[in-house]
Amino acid sequence: MADRSSPRRGPRAGQRSRQRPAERARRVDPAREAAYLLLRAVHAGAYANLELPRRLRQARLTGRDAGFATELGYGTLRLQGLYDRVVAQAAGRAPDQIDPPVLDALRLGCHQLLATRVPPHAAVSATVALARQHLGSGAAGFTNAVLRRVAEHDLTGWRDRVTEGITDPVERLAATHSHPPWVVRALRAALVDHGEGEDALPDLLAAHNEPGTLTLTARPGLGAEADLADAGAQPDPTCPTAWRLPAGDPAQIPAVRDGRAAVQDAGSQLLTLALLAAPVEGRDEEWLDLCAGPGGKAGLLAGAAIAAGA
Repeated sequence: MADRSSPRRGPRAGQRSRQRPAERARRVDPAREAAYLLLRAVHAGAYANLELPRRLRQARLTGRDAGFATELGYGTLRLQGLYDRVVAQAAGRAPDQIDPPVLDALRLGCHQLLATRVPPHAAVSATVALARQHLGSGAAGFTNAVLRRVAEHDLTGWRDRVTEGITDPVERLAATHSHPPWVVRALRAALVDHGEGEDALPDLLAAHNEPGTLTLTARPGLGAEADLADAGAQPDPTCPTAWRLPAGDPAQIPAVRDGRAAVQDAGSQLLTLALLAAPVEGRDEEWLDLCAGPGGKAGLLAGAAIAAGA
C-alpha cells in the first residue's frame, strides 16, 4: 500500500502548506465525514441507498445535518464523472493516478464548491481537514492545492473547460451532464423510438441529475401502509405500492425496520409489478432471481406472493 503522504500523491517534499493555522487545526464535521465514508464504501462495492442510513445512524445525524450529508454523498455520486474531469485539469493528472481515498475527498470538495451554497473558503478548509484527519498531512496539502484551483471557476466555467475540444455530440453531452456515453446513446435512442426529437436529450439528462423524492415500497399483504402514513409518507400516484416520504429518516419507521416496507425507487417497483402481470405458462409457484442486488425487487415479489396466499 502506498504511503498516504507520498510526494507523488501530495505536495513536493519540503513544500510548505498554504493553509492558515486555523485551517490546519480544524477537524471535519460529522456530516461531511459521513458523506466521505459513504463514498469510500460505495467505491468498495456497497449500495449507496443501504449504506447511507447506516452512516447517518453511526454519526447520530438527524434533521438538517442528515439532509446535508445526504446531499453531499448522493450529489457527489451523481456528478462524479464531471468532477473527475475537473480534478484531472486542476490536479494536472488523471484520476487513476490519484490515490482513491484522496480522489473521493477531492470529489466531495468539488461538489461543495460547484453545486452547493457552501462558501468556497468553508468548502476548501473543511475538505482539507477531512483529508488530514483520514489521510495525513501530505494528502491534505495536495487536496488544498487542487481545490483552490477548482474554486477559480464556477460549474458553468468548468463545464466549458472540460468539454473544450470534444466534437462528438454524445461525448460532449456525457461530459457536460456526467453520464456514461452508453447511457446518453440509449436515452437518445429511446427518445427517437418514442417519436421525440433529439433536442429533448439535454433537458432529459439534466433532469436525470436532479434528486427525486425519497420513495418507499409497502410490500403487499404485510400491513405497512398505516405505519408509512403515520410517518408522513403519501401514496405515489405512479405506482400502487409506492409511497413518497418528503422528510424524515425511513429507518425510524417500524415497517421499514421489520422489513414490511423498504426504500425503493418507484421505477423498480413498476418493473416488478410488470413482471407479476406478465402471463406465465404452466405452474406459477417458484421464482429464481438471477440478477439480485440488495434484494428490493425480490422482497416486493415475496410480499406479492404472501398477498396472493402463496
